[in-house]
Amino acid sequence: MFSGTLTALITPFRNGEVDVEALEGLVEFQIQQGVSGLVPCGTTGETPCLSEEEDRLVVETVVRVAGGRVPVIAGTGSNSTDMAIRYTRMAEEAGADGSLQVAPYYNKPTQEGLYRHFATIAENTSLPIILYNIPSRTGVTISAETTARLAEIPNIVGTKEATHSMDLASDLRRLCGEEFCILSGDDSLTLPIMALGGRGVISVASNVAPAAVSQLTQALLEGDYERGRELHYELLPLFRALFIETNPIPVKTAASLLGLCSDEMRLPMQPMRGENLRRLQEVMEEKGHLLPTPEEV
Repeated sequence: MFSGTLTALITPFRNGEVDVEALEGLVEFQIQQGVSGLVPCGTTGETPCLSEEEDRLVVETVVRVAGGRVPVIAGTGSNSTDMAIRYTRMAEEAGADGSLQVAPYYNKPTQEGLYRHFATIAENTSLPIILYNIPSRTGVTISAETTARLAEIPNIVGTKEATHSMDLASDLRRLCGEEFCILSGDDSLTLPIMALGGRGVISVASNVAPAAVSQLTQALLEGDYERGRELHYELLPLFRALFIETNPIPVKTAASLLGLCSDEMRLPMQPMRGENLRRLQEVMEEKGHLLPTPEEV
C-alpha cells in the first residue's frame, strides 16, 4: 500500500508559532522533488511539543497542499490508547490517508498490552495503520510475533522498523507475509531492510535530500541493487551527520541552512552550535550534489 520514500516532515516554527507558509512550501518542495508520501507529526515533526490544535493545523495543511498527489500518513500515536484514538479520528477527519502509531512510551506495556493497544485503535478508525517500532525512544519493542498477530487485523497494514535488528526484520517478513508493508525507520538501514523485503523508508534525510533518497528507494524497488548500494554509500555520510545530535535537531538545522525554513525549535530541543554544526556544514558542502539547488528550494 505504501512504498518508496515517505518524508518524516519537520514542523517549521516562527516566533513560537507553526509557520504555515513555510510548511506549505516544504510540502510542495517535497512533492516536486519526487517523494512517494509525507508523514507529518512524527518525532521529526516535534509532535511531543505540539498542542492538539497545532497537530490538527499541521495535518490539515499537509493534506490540503498535497491535494491527493501523494499519500499523507499522520503521526497520531500516544502512550494513552484513548488519546491515540482521538488523534487518529482527528487525522481521519482532516483527510489523512493513513496513521503512524508509535508503541506506547514510558508505560512499557507487555506484548499483550501492545496488541490490545493497537487492536483497539484499529477498531476505532478506518485508516490504514503503520506501526512504529522504536525501542530507543519508547523503552519497549514490538516483537515480530506480536506484529504478526496485529497483521491479521485488516487495517493494520505495515510497520516502520527502527530497531536496528535485521533478525527482527527477517522475522517480520517471514511471519507477516508478502502483503504486509515493512518500512525502514532509519535512513542508514534502508538498503538492508529493503534487501530483506522492505518496501521503502520513512525518511529524515529526505527533508533535505528528497530526490536522492527517492532515487535510492526506487532503485531498490526495481531490484537494481548495484545502483542502490552506490547511492547508499554516497548518502551514508549525510545520513550519519543528520543524527550527530538527537533528531530533529540536525535535520532542522540543515533545512535552515538550505533556506527551507528557520531553525527555530521548541524546548527541550535547541538548534546546533559549535563543532557539531561545523561538521554538519562540512558534510553538506561535501555532498552538495545530493542536495537541492537554490532554484529548487
